[in-house]
Amino acid sequence: MAAKKHPIFDTATTLGKLVAFLGISSICGVLVAGLMVPAVALAGGTATSSISFFDDLPDEMNVGTPALSSKILAADGSVIATFYDQNRTEVPLDSISPFMKDAIVAVEDSRFYEHGGIDTRGLMRAVTSMARGGGRQGASTITQQYVSNVINQTYAANGELEKVKQGDGKGVGDKVREIKLAIAVDKKYSKEEILQGYLNWVFFANNNYGIEAASSFYFSAHAKDLTLPQAALLAGVVNRPSYYDPVVNPDNALSRRNMVLDHMLDQGMIDAKQHADAVKAEIGLKVQDNRNGCTTAVRAEYFCQYVSNLILNDPNYGKTVEDREKLLLQGGLTITTTLDPGLQDAAQAQFANFTPAENNPDKVGQSLVTVQPGSGKILAMAQNSKLISPEGQFNSDYNFNVDRVDVNGNSLGGAGGFDVGSTIKPFTFAEWLNSGHRINEVVNAAVRKYPIGFQWTNTCGSTTGVYDDNAGDGSKDLQNAENNFYQRLTAREGLYNSLNTATFATAAQLDMCNIQKMMTATGIHLGGDPKQPYSVEFVSSLLGSGEVAPLIMASAFATFASGGTHCDPVALVSVTNLKGDKFPVPGANCKQTVNPEVAAGVTSVLQEVLVRGSGYLIGLEYPAAAKTGTTNNSEQTWTTGYTRGLVTSSWVGNINKAESNNGKLIANQRLDYVDGATYAGKAWQGYMNQVAGNFDVNGFDAPPANMVSPPVIIAPKPVTPAPAVPETKKSDDTKSDDKKKD
Repeated sequence: MAAKKHPIFDTATTLGKLVAFLGISSICGVLVAGLMVPAVALAGGTATSSISFFDDLPDEMNVGTPALSSKILAADGSVIATFYDQNRTEVPLDSISPFMKDAIVAVEDSRFYEHGGIDTRGLMRAVTSMARGGGRQGASTITQQYVSNVINQTYAANGELEKVKQGDGKGVGDKVREIKLAIAVDKKYSKEEILQGYLNWVFFANNNYGIEAASSFYFSAHAKDLTLPQAALLAGVVNRPSYYDPVVNPDNALSRRNMVLDHMLDQGMIDAKQHADAVKAEIGLKVQDNRNGCTTAVRAEYFCQYVSNLILNDPNYGKTVEDREKLLLQGGLTITTTLDPGLQDAAQAQFANFTPAENNPDKVGQSLVTVQPGSGKILAMAQNSKLISPEGQFNSDYNFNVDRVDVNGNSLGGAGGFDVGSTIKPFTFAEWLNSGHRINEVVNAAVRKYPIGFQWTNTCGSTTGVYDDNAGDGSKDLQNAENNFYQRLTAREGLYNSLNTATFATAAQLDMCNIQKMMTATGIHLGGDPKQPYSVEFVSSLLGSGEVAPLIMASAFATFASGGTHCDPVALVSVTNLKGDKFPVPGANCKQTVNPEVAAGVTSVLQEVLVRGSGYLIGLEYPAAAKTGTTNNSEQTWTTGYTRGLVTSSWVGNINKAESNNGKLIANQRLDYVDGATYAGKAWQGYMNQVAGNFDVNGFDAPPANMVSPPVIIAPKPVTPAPAVPETKKSDDTKSDDKKKD
C-alpha cells in the first residue's frame, strides 16, 4: 500500500457495529459471529454468549514489514545475489498489470469493491448451508485473505511456525477474529491499498510471495508487464498453490486459468475476443529459477560471501548474529558494492587459460583480486573454485583472496593467506629509502653467511635466523636463484632482480622494527588476522615466509601506486532498506602513511622488474610496476603489480600450503619448475592488459634526483603480449632456503 503499507489494526468493533454495517437483522449478526461454531450456537440461549465471544476478540494485530528479499548489487546496479526467507519484492499498485488486478478480483472476490471487508451474501450462503446440515463453506474475501496472510507469514518470518494456521486448521476464534479484523481494515484503508497489500503478500507456490516475485519466476517478467493469460494463470494459483502450480501441474493450472478468464468475461472485465484469444494461448512459462544466497550468485560468489559476512559481523545491522541474519533474509536491503562486473568477468575468464574448473585434477588454487588505489574499492575478486560445484570440479569453502577474520575476530571465510615469497621485498626497500638510503647506493650482495649470533637491529623486539653452512644445524648459506649475482651492486639492481642477498644486505643496515612498521603502514598483516602484524621475529620473513591474503597484498601495493596513501579495502558503497533508511558502511580510512617520495622511489624500481628483472616476460602495454614471488618449493607463486589506476594481486598456489606446484597440471602442461612469473604473472599480464586501459594509465611520478644518486635513465621496455601457453622464465626470483628457524 503506497501510503500505509503495513497497518496496525486497532479499530474497536462490537457485534452491534457489525450488524449495523451489514444492514441486516440482529439475528444475522449472531449468525455471522457463530458462522464457524457448532450448530448448537444457533439456539436462542447461545446468542448472547456468541455476541460476547465476538465482542471480546482482539481487534488489532501488530505486523511489521513483510519479509522482503535483499539484494547485493554490483557498482553498476546489476544484481549479484539475492537473499530471502520468503522470496518477495514489494511493488506499488500502479506497477501491477491491470489484468492482474482484475483477474484476482474476478476469481477471489467479485464484490470486493462493494462490501465492507466481509461479503454478506457469501456469509449468508454459508450460514444457510450449515443450518440445513451442510458442510462448512468458504466465504473469504480478499480482505480476509489479506488478514490471514499477514498473520501467518508474520509468524513464519519470526520463526513461530507452530502458530501458523491454514484452512481446516483454523479454529472458531481464528475465523471470527479474521472477520473482525477484515472489517477494521476495510474501514481504515482504501480498496486500492488493500488490494496492493494482498497482491504483495499472497503466496504463489515455489517460495514466491507477492506478484512481483511470481511474475519473475514464472514468466521472467515484471508484474506491470503481465499479459491477460499470464495474469489469469497467476490469479488461479493462489486458491491452491500446490495443486495449481503451473510447473508441476500444468493441466490443472490451465483449467483454472480458463475458469478465471470465464469469470472476467462474465463480469465485463474483458470482451469476447480477448477471452477467446486468451483461452487459446499456451501457458508459455519462461521459468527463471529463484536464486537464493551466494551459491547461486550471478557472478563473484566469493565476493558475495565476503560482503554477506561484512553484514553479518557488523552490530550496525543488529545486536546479535541472529538479528543481522534476519535483516539480511527479510529486511529488503539493497546492498550496493564496489564490484565492477567487467573486471570481475575478465578476471574470472583468465582461469580457463590455466586452471579450468573442468580440468584441474591437481586442485591447484588460483585467484585474482583488484583494488583501486586512492579509494580502496575492491573492483574484482575472482578464484578458480566454486562454493558448490558438480562432481569432479574444484570446489572450496574458503575465499582465497581475503583474511580469515575481521578485526573483531569474526569469520570472513578466508583461507588465512599464503606465504608471499619475494613480493614482500619492496617493503624492506621502502624502509631503505625512508631511512635516508638511496636507490643506487651500493650494497654487498656477496655476503651469504649470517651465523648464529648475528646482530640484527630490532628496537621493538628481536630477530633471529641462521644462514651458514658451518653452523652445524643443517643450515645453508643464503642463496639466490642465479650464481652470477653474488657481488657488490646497487640496491635497485638487488630489488628488480629479486636477490635474497641484496635484501639481507639492506636489512642489515636497518632497524627491523622500522621495516615492520613500514609493512604495517601499508596495511600488511599476518595469517589473515588484522591484529597480527607481519612478524620479523625470524629474518626469513624478509624473503616472504609469512602468510598474507592476496587482497591485503593488493591493498599494500596500492599504497605505492597512490603516492603513499593507504586505504583499507572496502566492498560496500551503501546499504539501504525499502524505506530508504541508510545503514553505516565501513570507510576506507585513506591516510598518507608513506612518504610520497619513498612511494615514487619504490615504484621506479618495480617498473624495472617488468623490463629487465624477474618479470621481464610479463610487461604491460601501459606504464606499470610489479613484483613476483615464489616460495622455496613453488608451493605458492605470486605477481602483484599496478598501473596508476588499478592494482592486482595474482596468486597460483596450493591451498593445503605444503605441496609444490612443480609438475602439476597447469595451462595443460606439467613443468618441472614454476615461479611467480610462470603462471601467476601471465594471468596478471593477460588480465591487466585487457582492463587497465579503462582506468588511469598515465606515467608514474619520478622520485627526486637526490634519492636516486646518481641519476638513472630507464630504457623503454618492450611490449610483450602474453603467449597462448605460458613460457618458462629464465630464473626463479626467490629460490632459497628461507624457512623459519624456530
